[in-house]
Amino acid sequence: MGRERLYRTEAVVLKRSDFGEADRLLTIYTPELGKIRVIAKGVRKPTSRKSGHVELFTHALLLIARGRNLDIVTQAETLHAFRPLREDLLRLTYACYVAELLDRFVEEGIENQPLFDLLLAVLHWLEDSSDLALTARFYELRLLALVGYQPQLFHCVNCQAAIEPVANFLDPDRGGVVCPRCGQSAQESRVMKPLSLNALKVLRFLQTHDYDTCTRLRISTGLHRELETMMQHYITYILERNLKSVSFLRLLRQQPLGGKQGGD
Repeated sequence: MGRERLYRTEAVVLKRSDFGEADRLLTIYTPELGKIRVIAKGVRKPTSRKSGHVELFTHALLLIARGRNLDIVTQAETLHAFRPLREDLLRLTYACYVAELLDRFVEEGIENQPLFDLLLAVLHWLEDSSDLALTARFYELRLLALVGYQPQLFHCVNCQAAIEPVANFLDPDRGGVVCPRCGQSAQESRVMKPLSLNALKVLRFLQTHDYDTCTRLRISTGLHRELETMMQHYITYILERNLKSVSFLRLLRQQPLGGKQGGD
């Protein structure tokens, strides 16, 4: 009962949809409140001062009034617009994937400051990354760690033996890598996938090094595809659903993971 009617928070806009005649319903991610949904009233009117400050992926400082059902954005000030993400369709699609993945993994109203920091960081990285696929893989592994689904890449999740430098298996049901011996005895498993030694090495490197160090990696087109396939298999198994942005990304590419993704 004693809560202030107004509160101020930083936020990144994850999703938005039209609401009523001139409003928008925003899903935002904040450092203190986690994911929340708010109404931005009148932002679809040509005269609205707030509309440019609540664009998709914008990092903004918001003044929000508590409402009966949904809280209402009363003021908005852009901190970082991330304009390059909206000017390049491929970067935009990766940003959509980043936002959708976060939205799917977190419930509303759960604070996770490190996750907010990661979201801001990855949006900055996507603005000028020369290897968007690698940036996405780094983000996936960091997000999984922060939401409690970090894959075990160093010990067999079945027998706990140290993983040897050979071809192994990835088992999302058990949460990590399975050694060849345990993998052979569980061949009937439909969720377990073969994982090459090179893919394992890259995933371990991404899991244990900072982003700047990881950007020095040079990854072949084939290895990029394997990494993407493995991570999508792992993530979709946990979420029990496919992600819309992944389908669009595949449609958009229709070409090897080269060019702007740096998979030559």
